[in-house]
Amino acid sequence: MLPLVETLGDGEEHSLRDTIDRLAKRFGLSDEELRTLLPSGMQPVFDNRVGWARTYLKNAGLVESTRRGYFR
Repeated sequence: MLPLVETLGDGEEHSLRDTIDRLAKRFGLSDEELRTLLPSGMQPVFDNRVGWARTYLKNAGLVESTRRGYFR
């Protein structure tokens, strides 16, 4: 979760998609790693994990949703 907090540390509004892309680049993930889906086959694993990290940070009061798909 720390990389997500650091990415959001500028206090600006960020879209979930842009944040996922930034973190993937930061971690040096390959296209194959980014295409790996959950067992359900419905969502990439990395997207899911970033989404859950955002949810936990929001529940802790460290991140706020500004509108659908955007947060700071």
